[in-house]
Amino acid sequence: MDHLQRLALHNEVHARPPEPMPSPMAISHVVMWVDRASAQASRAHLAQLLRDHHLPAPDAHTNHVRMDLGAFRLRWELHTEFVSWTFMRPAGDDVFAHAAPMNAIQGVPQKWLAQLPGECLARLHLWLLSASSLDVHQVLPKVLHEDTLVASTVAEGHGEVYTDFQLHPDGYSRLVLLTGSLTPRRQGRLVQQLLEIETYRMAALLGLPAAREATLALADAERELAALANAIRNAERTDEADLLDRLTRLAGEVEGQYAATHSRFSATRAYFELVDRRIRDIAESRMPGMQTIGEFMERRLSPARSTCDWAARRQTALSERVSRMSNLLRTRVDFEQQQSSQQLLITMNQRQDVQLKLQSTVEGLSVAAITYYFTGLVSYLAKGAEKFGWPFASDVTAACALPFVGLLVWLSMRRLHNKVFKK
Repeated sequence: MDHLQRLALHNEVHARPPEPMPSPMAISHVVMWVDRASAQASRAHLAQLLRDHHLPAPDAHTNHVRMDLGAFRLRWELHTEFVSWTFMRPAGDDVFAHAAPMNAIQGVPQKWLAQLPGECLARLHLWLLSASSLDVHQVLPKVLHEDTLVASTVAEGHGEVYTDFQLHPDGYSRLVLLTGSLTPRRQGRLVQQLLEIETYRMAALLGLPAAREATLALADAERELAALANAIRNAERTDEADLLDRLTRLAGEVEGQYAATHSRFSATRAYFELVDRRIRDIAESRMPGMQTIGEFMERRLSPARSTCDWAARRQTALSERVSRMSNLLRTRVDFEQQQSSQQLLITMNQRQDVQLKLQSTVEGLSVAAITYYFTGLVSYLAKGAEKFGWPFASDVTAACALPFVGLLVWLSMRRLHNKVFKK
């Protein structure tokens, strides 16, 4: 019997395969940041477009669609945090002949496009052209900014990529890919890798605003922790309750911030690793006098990456320091509680000694009282015995019996006392 997930797991290696792309072709890539609700709305928006073109709508579990809609081809992908829309249409050799270059978006229904669910994270126009059909030095200055131009050979020297990492007036960044002898499938894989570099770069940078906000909060928390440490060192016993309350509130703030940003920092780290991996996959090499994509990313993204990593490490370190401080204060409180308990035991022992002394006093009075009682009985017996010939007066008999009765009562009380305390 097959495992229930066998087919899905087997097909995972074929998930989101690259789209074969012959040149020349114009590609427009739009990335929308979504939550659970807008992700479902994105699927419904896709279904609306397909229905308008008399095509079957995707089911509720589809996360990848490739479809030919006549005027353009569409590639839709649902990821964990974003949805990517890739539009493709054939282009001519005169794609850059006009002031506004021809792009794939021009063939998409504009009203439908303006209503894409989610928040736009990235927009990119990419032109896949044959290297033999384009005069690079004449055309590129019309498309890209020369002062920020980044270029390199890719696919082990079989292609050239040019970009400026700038947002142009239409809100899109631009990238030109020139190829020679690559197959359409290899070109499609190279285009997908370049699009993913831009997508993952923007997704990774989402951690930067969170890191900057966390840095301000961390600075305040660290100052509060330093003040608490100094206060704990010089605190009196009466101050400990207030210090413990302040430390508890600080721990709650730190852990709350950690919980709010930990997933974002973890995702940022994963996205940066994906950017590094895609840059390695395109197998780029330097063009004379030009900066490569890898070098640009290393130079421009390293500060942002370091900021996010530093903020995450700083959060972890602060959480550990707060925990140590809490343990220190708790140890101090426990020690003082033990001292208080010890003082209480000493006081109880002293009270018990007093009680024992009082008890001994009471026991002495009890012996005297019982002796007096029994001596009185002896006196009464002696008075009665005088009528039967008792030779001694009752008071003499009582006086003679007094020491013996007292001794007997005292011995009885001691015996009873020893039996009780031995138990």
